[in-house]
Amino acid sequence: MTKAIYRNEHQVLIKLLKAIRSNTGLTQNDCSKALGRPQSYISDVETGLRRLDLVQLRDLCAVLGYTLPQFVEEYEAALLTP
Repeated sequence: MTKAIYRNEHQVLIKLLKAIRSNTGLTQNDCSKALGRPQSYISDVETGLRRLDLVQLRDLCAVLGYTLPQFVEEYEAALLTP
């Protein structure tokens, strides 16, 4: 099985996270500060260099104004969109 970071599903995940952050008007720095992390943390997530575990994803969703179930619903819909 191909590593997750090389799968289309991972690309959709990071593209969606970046789009949501951008749509909320938050910068990478804003999100990083809210999470108590350096700006490079969000940059690494959005470029696919850093993977998030479920707890980290939930924290990031909260900063973006989403619940984890809301995010997962959008993610699943994005996977179905060509």
